[in-house]
Amino acid sequence: MADENVSDRLTGLLSVGGEDLAAVWADKVTGSLGGRVSRAEVQSELQELYTALVAALGSGSLDARGEAFGEVRALLMELSRTRARQGFSPTETAVSVFALKEILEPALSGENSDVQAYVKFASLLDSLGLFTIEVYTRTREELISAQAEQLMELSTPVVKLWDGVIGVPLVGTLDSARTMVVMEKMLQALIDTGSEQAIIDITGVPAVDTEVAQHLLKTVVAARLMGAECTISGIRPQIAQTIVALGIDFGDIVTKATLADALRHALRRSGVSFSRTAPQAGGR
Repeated sequence: MADENVSDRLTGLLSVGGEDLAAVWADKVTGSLGGRVSRAEVQSELQELYTALVAALGSGSLDARGEAFGEVRALLMELSRTRARQGFSPTETAVSVFALKEILEPALSGENSDVQAYVKFASLLDSLGLFTIEVYTRTREELISAQAEQLMELSTPVVKLWDGVIGVPLVGTLDSARTMVVMEKMLQALIDTGSEQAIIDITGVPAVDTEVAQHLLKTVVAARLMGAECTISGIRPQIAQTIVALGIDFGDIVTKATLADALRHALRRSGVSFSRTAPQAGGR
């Protein structure tokens, strides 16, 4: 019963002060966002949230996770996700909720003070603020994960070097997740281009250890299952020494020191004939 009395008191206070309180709330939040969101946009977001909050309190509930506050949570979810995508910090996002507590404090702690109402309302807004941070955090994690996938795609290009020959220039560390991307893109490229020769260039791979070697071998085996031959290029002296020291066996996989050597080998395997001509003296 106590919660119902408190919610009635809060509903009455928010309803009487309605537009004025919502306007002050919008002003305070707009200022905290450094002008990166227009006053009109903030006003629109918070007015809707304010109306939903009053309606939820009118139900007699003070449970932020309860059914009565479903619309409030939905609006806060949308606001949090928007702020996360816009690049705002968790603090800048949460202030949209906590600022209302500061605005109502004078009304609940002045001459007609209602300590119980203020404590209950503060606790309610704290719960809603925590919900906002939870949604913000999940959204940021989703954005970071999506960006990581995009970067992985960009860092693993597959290019057509010649008719029947594709190349996969690798740069950076090769881990299990990236190996899967390499496999998928290379196998798809073999199908799309009808190629039977693939060159995996590791010139940009800083080091080759047992794990990296295993990833390369899996990629080569996958290509062979598609009927394609793989050549690994970019075997620098330091990497060659490391491979020998680790006892890594590439078996019958063709390896070349440079991409040019690998391309020449692939072209020969494809039946392309070419010859080198030495420059003649005097340009003849």
